[in-house]
Amino acid sequence: MRAFDVVTGVALPLVRPNIDTDAIIPSREIKGVSKLGLAEGLFAGWRYSAIGGRDPNPAFVLNDPAYAGAAILLGGDNFGCGSSREHAVWALAEYGFRVVLAPSFSPIFENNCLRNGLLAAQVELPFIEALAMAAAPDPQRRQVIVDLARQTVTGPDGASAPFPIGAEAKTMLLRGLDSIALTLQSAATIDAFRRADRKRRPWAYLTPVSGRSSS
Repeated sequence: MRAFDVVTGVALPLVRPNIDTDAIIPSREIKGVSKLGLAEGLFAGWRYSAIGGRDPNPAFVLNDPAYAGAAILLGGDNFGCGSSREHAVWALAEYGFRVVLAPSFSPIFENNCLRNGLLAAQVELPFIEALAMAAAPDPQRRQVIVDLARQTVTGPDGASAPFPIGAEAKTMLLRGLDSIALTLQSAATIDAFRRADRKRRPWAYLTPVSGRSSS
């Protein structure tokens, strides 16, 4: 998983409440189990003029050249609600988003972001709206800075706001660790436990235990 530190980039405003996972990636756009090939279907219901078509809707912000290459998505309350489909996060990540800023998230969506190296940071709505307004005159030049180590978001006008994140989640993102890699950070402790446990309960082991081999 790609490590996360400081992201400086274009902030795309989509400040609507209750943007659900079916809006982020409609089910008709999910045609496989791979994490790849989903970016084209991102926000398809709003992004294209006809259902299932690919004619860009010029009124939708994702089609605005001023926000091309956006790395930061500005959302509204309860972002990522609805179904638990992980494809929503995969589509956002493949498109190029590294951060979603919103006042609140669906817990499942927030967890899916963490497991895929995407930062879901809670920031108060007035600050998000201020970011959108500050960047709007020239999004490519008036970029937003998200510093995970310091847990701050800084707008193009210099205004800054903090965001909360758990210690384990912060470590996973900063080091680029998925759940398995995080567990393997404790490999020595796990091995020591298994060796001691085999001495206490030899009857529970059908084959010798050596390092992290299967038992």
